[in-house]
Amino acid sequence: QLVESGGGLVQPGGSLRLSCTGSTSDFSRYSVHWYRQLPGREREWIAYSNPDGTGTYANSVKGRFAVSRDAARNTVSLQMDNVKLEDAAVYYCNQGSIWGQGTQVTVSV
Repeated sequence: QLVESGGGLVQPGGSLRLSCTGSTSDFSRYSVHWYRQLPGREREWIAYSNPDGTGTYANSVKGRFAVSRDAARNTVSLQMDNVKLEDAAVYYCNQGSIWGQGTQVTVSV
């Protein structure tokens, strides 16, 4: 099971930190992906967290978003900085065939 948290309202240019917490003992051994989705649109891949904590990013978020891991808390975080209007979406984390329930990010002045 994966549980996302940290979504909410943020102004353009602001920051938000999302978290994805896993319930299995081997959560930290595997990569975790972050996706986002707007209503009526396909789910968009945006970032990938390697087990060593390094990340790979889609061009749309590169330089603004960063992934990190806290193995002790079984958590992968997505730090969102310099948020833009087009970042508004439901954000999901994914590991293998497991998906979280999503957390809403709203961007508004």
